[in-house]
Amino acid sequence: MPGSLEPLDLGIQIPYHFRCPISLELMRDPVTVCTGQTYDRASIEAWVATGNTTCPVTRAPLTDFTLIPNHTLRRLIQDWCVANRAFGIERIPTPKQPADPTLVRSLLNQVSSESAPSQSRLSALRRLRALARDSDKNRSLIGSHNVREILLPIVFSELNSDSSELNCESLALLVMFPLAEPECTSVASDPDKIRYLSRLLFHTSMDVRVNSAALIEIVVAGTRSSELRSQISCIDEIYEGIIDILKNPIAYPRALKIGIKALFALCLVKETREKAVTAGAPEILIDRLADFEKCDVERALATIELLCRIPAGCEAFAGHALTVPLLVKIILKVSDRATEYAAGALLSLCSESEQSQGEAVAAGVLTQLLLLVQSDCTVRAKKKAQLLLKLLRDSWPQQDSLGNSDDFACCDVVVDS
Repeated sequence: MPGSLEPLDLGIQIPYHFRCPISLELMRDPVTVCTGQTYDRASIEAWVATGNTTCPVTRAPLTDFTLIPNHTLRRLIQDWCVANRAFGIERIPTPKQPADPTLVRSLLNQVSSESAPSQSRLSALRRLRALARDSDKNRSLIGSHNVREILLPIVFSELNSDSSELNCESLALLVMFPLAEPECTSVASDPDKIRYLSRLLFHTSMDVRVNSAALIEIVVAGTRSSELRSQISCIDEIYEGIIDILKNPIAYPRALKIGIKALFALCLVKETREKAVTAGAPEILIDRLADFEKCDVERALATIELLCRIPAGCEAFAGHALTVPLLVKIILKVSDRATEYAAGALLSLCSESEQSQGEAVAAGVLTQLLLLVQSDCTVRAKKKAQLLLKLLRDSWPQQDSLGNSDDFACCDVVVDS
């Protein structure tokens, strides 16, 4: 390769020493290894992770895998980006350095020390939480040091009293890590711990409330025992607290994300879905449907379909003026899964209510269903659409009014299949 410059398609040249020798791309986080060579952090970490123990350039053994940030080169790259921004080059951000394993161990020891002052333990928890938020790598490092075993006893150390700041900070850090099944089972099988989490759903701090909902979702989803899941879902206050979290303004998106995850996990328990309906789940799900992100829309629609499988749920959804029009509108608009769940919910509603049938036809469901059965969506979505078309046959517009409509001809083919 040339010794100084390399041409780009943009018509601009990147200095050769700004490129990573492994990826040949502009370095974003240059680090130097023990041989004195500099690489982009992501590239050299991937090189080592695949089992390589030599320097890619010199082929000399890497006797020390410590990566030293090359701050001088990174600043030169940033200055070069700024100087060439007229060519569409964006300045690379200053990377946050990965957590030091020694620091992480020290902070965890401080957190677990019951003899340490509360303020000192709080400070250590907050530093660990900040590190965990910075990157997946930091979370992986913290998680490898038995962080769950340290935090669980602290979270539940004051079951019979008001939660302390130490409990709440431990909870905030704990929900950033997945619990193993035995840990989920241990929490789920202790009624006092579940009641404690249900009380936290009504805490004065929204962060505490959302973190409590997050841990409830983790425990319910991670517990295989249907009996234990039912025990958790039987607590009225849990549904009430989670529904209340979902009522928060869109300015707090994490409340929506965690709230719908928790509600969906609880509604997977068939025996207690009526409690969700009683707590107001149908109304809040329809009212907030437009506020969810794509993956959360899918989860919300899956929850709606689950609740439509019980009479009380069907009645509640049918009683909301926006339910049917929204479900019809969503078909083919969000994703294949969202389409499948929306069609399933409409099928349940229209099977139970002639009013819902009329609303669906008025909202244009026939055209949506005809498009659906001809699309590349899931087999289950097509099956639901075909069943719904059959169900709505008596509600179709008069054939004479459609004349030689290709859509109507297609409809006959679909229904008779």
